[in-house]
Amino acid sequence: MALWTMIFRKMAKNRWLQLNLWFGLTICVALFSSMPLYSHAILQRTLTKELQQLQKDQNIYPGYIRAATSVSPGERTFDQTRNMIAQADRYMENAPRRFGLDAQSYLVSRSTQSFRVFPADGSERELKEMNVSGSFRTLTDLEKRVRLIDGRFPDPGRSDGVYEAVVTQKFIIDLKRDLDHEFVYTNKDTGEKIRVLVVGLVESSPQNIYDQFNVESYNSSFYIPFERFEQDFVQKESVLKLSSITWQYSLDYEQLNIDDIANFTGQSQAMTNYFTMRLGIASVDIPAKNPIQSYTEKKEKLDIMLWSLYSPVMFMLAFYLYMAANLIIERQKTEISVLRSRGASRLQIMLVFTVESVILGLLALLVGPFVGVYFTKILGASNGFLEFVQRSSLDVALNSASYKVAAAAVVGSIILILVPAFLATRISIVGHKQQLARSSKMSFWHKTGIDLILLAVSIYLLVGFNKRLDQLQQLALDPTALQVDPLLFFMPALFALGCGLLLLRIYPWLIKLIYWIGRRWWTPALYSTLLQISRSSTQYLTIKVFLIMTVAMGLFSANAARTINGNMEDAIHYTTGSDIQLQIHWDNDAPPPAMSGGPGGAESPEDAAAKPKVITYTEPSFIQMTELAGVDKAARVFRKPDASFSASGGDSATTLYGIDTLDFGNVSWMRSGLLDHHINSYLNLIASDPKAVLISRSIADKYQVKPGDPISVKWSGLDNAGFTVYGIIDYWPGWNPLPVGGVSEDQDDENVRLPNLIVGHLSYIQNHLALEPYEVWIKLKEDATSKVIYDDLIKKEIPVEELVDANQQLIRSKNDPFRLAINGVMTLGFVISMMISFFGFLLFWVLTLAGRTLQFGILRAMGISFMQIIGMLLSEQLLTSAAAILMGVWIGNTVSDLFVPLFQLSFSAAEQVPPFEIIHQLSDYVQLYSVVGVMLLIGLIVIGVRVSRMKITQALKLGED
Repeated sequence: MALWTMIFRKMAKNRWLQLNLWFGLTICVALFSSMPLYSHAILQRTLTKELQQLQKDQNIYPGYIRAATSVSPGERTFDQTRNMIAQADRYMENAPRRFGLDAQSYLVSRSTQSFRVFPADGSERELKEMNVSGSFRTLTDLEKRVRLIDGRFPDPGRSDGVYEAVVTQKFIIDLKRDLDHEFVYTNKDTGEKIRVLVVGLVESSPQNIYDQFNVESYNSSFYIPFERFEQDFVQKESVLKLSSITWQYSLDYEQLNIDDIANFTGQSQAMTNYFTMRLGIASVDIPAKNPIQSYTEKKEKLDIMLWSLYSPVMFMLAFYLYMAANLIIERQKTEISVLRSRGASRLQIMLVFTVESVILGLLALLVGPFVGVYFTKILGASNGFLEFVQRSSLDVALNSASYKVAAAAVVGSIILILVPAFLATRISIVGHKQQLARSSKMSFWHKTGIDLILLAVSIYLLVGFNKRLDQLQQLALDPTALQVDPLLFFMPALFALGCGLLLLRIYPWLIKLIYWIGRRWWTPALYSTLLQISRSSTQYLTIKVFLIMTVAMGLFSANAARTINGNMEDAIHYTTGSDIQLQIHWDNDAPPPAMSGGPGGAESPEDAAAKPKVITYTEPSFIQMTELAGVDKAARVFRKPDASFSASGGDSATTLYGIDTLDFGNVSWMRSGLLDHHINSYLNLIASDPKAVLISRSIADKYQVKPGDPISVKWSGLDNAGFTVYGIIDYWPGWNPLPVGGVSEDQDDENVRLPNLIVGHLSYIQNHLALEPYEVWIKLKEDATSKVIYDDLIKKEIPVEELVDANQQLIRSKNDPFRLAINGVMTLGFVISMMISFFGFLLFWVLTLAGRTLQFGILRAMGISFMQIIGMLLSEQLLTSAAAILMGVWIGNTVSDLFVPLFQLSFSAAEQVPPFEIIHQLSDYVQLYSVVGVMLLIGLIVIGVRVSRMKITQALKLGED
């Protein structure tokens, strides 16, 4: 009991220090627990959104599951086949339970073998000429799954041997009869007849999105009630054999948790295995299976990325915990040495500190995971570095994984903060006094050369990455996704730490030099400050490293996030060319495509001669496109990818652009610096001459074409049209100048085929070549959204054949889990670094001032005024904290220049157009410096208040504490 009393009194005495330590532990627990929370939440949201996008793009309900099998009797008896069907029915009925998802719709379809059917009232000639086959088919809840357009549904209770059925419109036309006509099938072997009465016409119901059953896909079917079909063709043997069975589910995919992905994929495979050759040839269709399976790999990659992103912040937290624990131990070293001198064992003293740490750790474990939930929501709202949007909040819930990671973080933190206590227990009272007298010894970091080791490792890795960058290999396997090497985030932290420690190794010598140069002129206050800093450099090491790492990694995070975001967005803008691309339908005289499998597959010479060489198109009104709601400017852009050109140096294929120069300049997007001059200068250059064209550098270099040379262009079925070259361009909106598939390391440059481009006037191309469909490029008004245009297109019934929306592509890109992780974790890491730096700054200086009360008293007794002491503290701050911040700025810019270019390796070399560019934004620097400045200002105010309240004049009476 006495031990507990001593522990609680000791913690109460140092309550502010213990509170700082608990704060660090809580942030550490929150950070670690947020990792699995964020990984789970962002992948969950991304999975749901991708499944929703699957429904939009392919019009397939994401929870759709379909198992279909043929029924092949083989060597099985009828009873064996019937039992196997019953087993399959039971297996499928339990599918929702096995998948762990609720069923929103369940459909069973069965059909018989095909048979030839004839009208009961048909003439002999008609019976001979008619060749129509059909089959009986049934659906569960037939009335709810199809729409009746004429007649009525069959009567399931009819028992006179006639099958009432509904059919599609196409089938009734093939049967050449109306409703309420009877049809007969006669078995040749037994002479048994089956009579069918068509009582209704049906079509697919568009209202039921869950069924996904299209009756038109089975046009040659007589749809009869499920109970009648089951009784006559499944439960008892019939002249018509059962042919196929389909089980179809629509499961609630929004209930799918990524923790259950393994079960989902396992059950999908189990279902495939179950039906393989069980009854006959089988197929299992689960459209969501592939995107769901990909999430196992995505989760692993995201977890690796999160660890690499969190590593600099984790280092800062570990440093903070060690610093706080060390400051607490330094304040208690006299007490520890006295206890050791009076017979207390190291084990007993360590037990006291262990109990203190465990208490703080348990309190942190109690609060930290809930703070981690808040951190996770911050991550989900981030849209860039220190940018937040009103995005729908992540669905975050604490789970066992987060508590396990949090508990491991607490254990690791306790071990870390016990290290200074363990080292302190080795020293007796005499050794402690000797250490105080030798406080200017070299730090452990510099004594072991860790700064040089870290720099050597990071530079070695940097050289290796630069070699990979110089090879120009396509390293990103999936050009639509972001592939980031975790070392790209870990290396800058190593370099910044090594570089900071190296500067801090040199800095005390610089202070000594300054002191030596002006030793005859320095005032007593400044003399004392320079002497204090040069002799006690180890004392300020931790806070300097803190500030250096905070500023340096903040600048790197800002530049890296801005560069990744900017290049991904530039690629989308450049590829699209404008806000929206539209391709609307043009009426034409092109012959309809031949029916596949139809008679006369080969084209006769007469038909070939009659077909026009050039299709004639009717141009729709362009004015109505400019008058769409939300449109600021619109331009006609004709692109012909299969054109060809002839020049003095030869001829080749090319992409031909036809534009209106003024309109194109108003709507097109082009990043500055891609062309030798602004794009408008090129447009103005060709505006005055209808025959003027711009050509790509690939044409100019390979075919020796220069401005002023003539060039002719055509495409299949047309005569050449003459043009005059006015300018040479390297890039153009919407055109990729890189060879398709990229350039491999072993390819010869002469054998690389670069794409060609010619840009001319649309009106001249239409008049001298042909009028063919062009695209409409649209620039939106500032306050307009894409939905406004979509709604107006529907309202005006404009037939859109293709639409590319840059804004929607940007939204998808920003919701990519890897990009969210980069933006969110970099922002969160910087905020946490600022927080712990602020508290570490205050903790360090408050304890430093408290330990120097005697020194201030001596200085006051020597005649130094209070304002001079304030000036001394201010100069000390400038030479320590301000100097560390300046070092951090220089290191941060150096780290950005060295390591941010390596993010080119994260993009597909063949798809990165426009070329990768390092992006620095002034607002990021302003934000960073503002946060750091406010932190220092508040810290200095707190220090000033503390100094003003210190009873310096009574320090000499108190003696050394």
